[in-house]
Amino acid sequence: MTTAEKLALQIIDHFHAGEIDRIGDLVTEDFIDHGAPPWAPQGREAYVRIMWWLKKNLQIRYEIHQVVANGDLVAARATVHGVHNTDHLGFPATGKPYAMKTMHMYRAEGGLLAEHWGVRDELEVLWQTGALKPPAPVAL
Repeated sequence: MTTAEKLALQIIDHFHAGEIDRIGDLVTEDFIDHGAPPWAPQGREAYVRIMWWLKKNLQIRYEIHQVVANGDLVAARATVHGVHNTDHLGFPATGKPYAMKTMHMYRAEGGLLAEHWGVRDELEVLWQTGALKPPAPVAL
């Protein structure tokens, strides 16, 4: 198992255990989260704050389906289970649960994670929770 893979899986373990502050020990001081909203601050402290927000407000948990590692990179395909408790996607909170498909990639540097990229199917969340009406199927 690569260092990147170990660190990424430790982040998930700490997240699930509610040990969010321990995530800071796994990332560089100047950590870059490319998956964060454009207005979000960067760095270790900001990443830990984002993770606390996700845990407290959206009550998410990660279901990891597949992990692929190569050198200093690790990618994970996961389903994120959560509750639509905020209007952060631009629609009023519904309080309904959702299951969102996601992909994550981390890059390790000097024994810590230095970067994260995340891709999320947030549109599906809005459809699942009823915040947005899904379009009618098209004829193929």
